[in-house]
Order: sequence, then structure tokens, then C-alpha cells
Amino acid sequence: MKVIETPPATDAIGLYSRGCEANGFVFTSGRLGEDPAAGAGFEKAIKTTCFLADMGDFAAFNELYAKYFVSRPARICVAVKTLPKNAVCEIEAIEGK
Repeated sequence: MKVIETPPATDAIGLYSRGCEANGFVFTSGRLGEDPAAGAGFEKAIKTTCFLADMGDFAAFNELYAKYFVSRPARICVAVKTLPKNAVCEIEAIEGK
């Protein structure tokens, strides 16, 4: 396993890495609208986990999500009580290299 290093400006908030590379896959930690790491890209996503601060935003989120994740990866989308930095959405992904 290789830990994904990112510039100091985008260091993780907690005690975790931004992601890991293993066996030809990139596993990202949740992202709050920041630039992708390790060459990751929307077109490479094979599975995403999406967290919304308010499920009332689901339709708007789904519309934006469809513009970026055009390959339609497997997905789960759940509502959570709060997100770091008062974000409205956080996405983690598993991507093929």
C-alpha cells in the first residue's frame, strides 16, 4: 500500500491520509470539493460514497453528480448530521488506475 501525499495546504483535518493506492486502485478519503490526488479523476471512479448534510439537497446534488460522474459508478448516498467545515456534501471514491 502506498499512502497518497498531498501539498500541505490540503492536509487531512484528522489522523488519516488523503488516500491510498493498492493493487491498481486508488481509495480516497472523503473530499470537500478539493482537487483530486494521485491522478484520480471522475472518469476513473468505480464506486463512490456520498454524504449529504441535508437529504433535501439530494435532487440538486444528483444533478451535479451526473455532470461529473458520467460513467455512473456504483454509489451510496446518505444523510449525516454534520460534515467537517460545515460542508453540505462530502464524497469518497474507489478508482481504477
